[in-house]
Amino acid sequence: MASYATESIRAVALVGHGGSGKTSLAEALLFRAGAIPAKGTVEKASTVCDFDPQEKTAGHSLNSALVNFAAEGVHIHLVDAPGYPDFAGQAIAALAGVDTAVVVINAQTGVELMTERMMRAAKARGLARMIVINKIDAENLDLPGLVAGIRERFGNECKLLDLPAHDRAEVVEVLEHDSGDADFDTVAHAHRELIDQLVEEDEELLARYLEDGKDPTPGELHAPFEKALREGHLVPILFVSARTGAGLDHLMHTLATLAPNPTEGNAPPFFKGEPGDKDVEAFHAEPDPKKHVLAHVFKVIADPYMGKVGVFRVHQGTIRKDSQLFVGDGKKPFKAGHLYQLQGKDYVEVDELVPGDIGAVAKVDEIEFDVVLHDSHDEDHIHLKPLDFPQPMQGLAVETRKKGDEQRLFEILHKLEIEDPCFRVERHPTTHETVIQGLGEMHLRYKLEKMATQYKMELDTKPPRIPYRETITKNAEGHCRHKKHSGGAGQFGEVYLRIEPLERGSGFEFVDHVKGGVIPGVFMPAVEKGVRQALADGVIAGYPVEDLRVIIYDGKTHPVDGKEVAFVTAGRKAAIAAIQAASPIILEPIVNVEVLVPDANMGDIAGDLSSRRGHVTGTTPRGHVVAIAGEVPLAEITDYASKLKSVTGGQGSYSMEFSRYAAVPPPTQQKLAASFKLHEEDE
Repeated sequence: MASYATESIRAVALVGHGGSGKTSLAEALLFRAGAIPAKGTVEKASTVCDFDPQEKTAGHSLNSALVNFAAEGVHIHLVDAPGYPDFAGQAIAALAGVDTAVVVINAQTGVELMTERMMRAAKARGLARMIVINKIDAENLDLPGLVAGIRERFGNECKLLDLPAHDRAEVVEVLEHDSGDADFDTVAHAHRELIDQLVEEDEELLARYLEDGKDPTPGELHAPFEKALREGHLVPILFVSARTGAGLDHLMHTLATLAPNPTEGNAPPFFKGEPGDKDVEAFHAEPDPKKHVLAHVFKVIADPYMGKVGVFRVHQGTIRKDSQLFVGDGKKPFKAGHLYQLQGKDYVEVDELVPGDIGAVAKVDEIEFDVVLHDSHDEDHIHLKPLDFPQPMQGLAVETRKKGDEQRLFEILHKLEIEDPCFRVERHPTTHETVIQGLGEMHLRYKLEKMATQYKMELDTKPPRIPYRETITKNAEGHCRHKKHSGGAGQFGEVYLRIEPLERGSGFEFVDHVKGGVIPGVFMPAVEKGVRQALADGVIAGYPVEDLRVIIYDGKTHPVDGKEVAFVTAGRKAAIAAIQAASPIILEPIVNVEVLVPDANMGDIAGDLSSRRGHVTGTTPRGHVVAIAGEVPLAEITDYASKLKSVTGGQGSYSMEFSRYAAVPPPTQQKLAASFKLHEEDE
């Protein structure tokens, strides 16, 4: 049996921007808790969490890592998430496995891109949020200014839970103390602000507080504190130095006593039904060890020794060694012959996992990212609300250097794909290109390095085609009467259809309005197949057509020659004719970019973005650099890394994420259309 109950579990993710010291902080907590005999460092590549050879070389995290330790009678599961925007997929995925997001901020650089992104993502997920300001031992800090900036960015609910004292050598907590020395502000003021915020969560407590003027006891404040965390009315700010140990004890104490256990946080957003269906209903998972098992896989590892490893959070029931578990709506269960908890690279075998636990199973091929594990067919159609991941927009076309390696390449790419929700592999049928897509140049570079070092797969790369799309701008009709005779066999199918534009991002709708059986129902899937072929192949420039409704309203068949292949062809040609008549346009992907450059280069970069058909949407000073935000067509920024390096002397960096699709300028459309020849021959 587990040596702890669900109420004694804390599940916490360390998130935030790269360089904020999350891995060092995880290492310091492990050492302070006695879980490791000595404290490793990122510089010496000796930390528990950065165990991958690539991470050791890079000097920063590329993947999320899991550790656990005991402190003050509770069991803490800790996820150390990577911080650079290129690896945001791993960081966002970690939020599905925890109750608390600890957003770590570098005291020197302040609020950065991933600080904002993870604060936003954790809030949207309904997680308790805490802010930890790390590296308070650094020189030339403006901690009061940083706190003011945090509140300006994230609201006045960000309240101090401790303050640095004695020239940042230690901290003084302010929940139970109303006086004491501090390096800035005053303990009395911070204490009063925090108490005032908490008593508002409890009407009875507030009335008593206002009446007698006495502070509530710590015991009386626990429930309001937990409620304020759950509802986002309080985001505690703590100060630490992972290097010196200042503030570590108070952070550990806060996680053990104030972070929510699995019974206190907001319920995970499970639903019953299939994603995309209109009739899905909310499903409440109870953190009760005696109920049916319900666990969610939030991380998959392709381990060279352990095989496919599914890392999951148990939300309901107890998983024991040799438990029979189903994967999603799978009909056949698998036996959990071995259960593990991860301690960095080590797999520690356990006998059981209770609600709130994070565990793993190995060598289960059916497991994929985001699936639900359960032990009863009653839960076949339970899903967890999907997280909102950034769309991978940086692409590279890859091909093997050795002939005959193609099949092995696809096997390797699949392993990389199952590990990373923001890494995609596409095979383009028109160009015959294999394209890998990620969140940025760094993201793809590390994937290529992993293929070369771990899998010994050498590749040639080149820029891929830009993922343009086609759409329509007005209603139109199309018709095709397909009639063909060859020898004694004939083909006949006739289709009339209408098309209507939909809002951007709507995709495709197929509507059957045929009456009187003029197109027999058995042939309607063939019509839809033909329509989808036309959309997939493109009509004006060879790019997929989207954001339209296709309505089939009339047609004809033949008692002998009416055949599936005829209706496929008729559907395809009728759709092509309608699209050609609907003033089609080509859409291009627009990306949001954030460029970090030295102050001196701001004008040059802003001008360069303008020359790429982009525009600057804002600038934010960040210490000695400035963050330039803007929008740019993806086609104009494929070579941006080299340009930025040349302008800034290697001092600049950028990240991008998909924003929307927009119409290309007419000259670009003419150029793209001129090189395309529509495939017109009969099926």
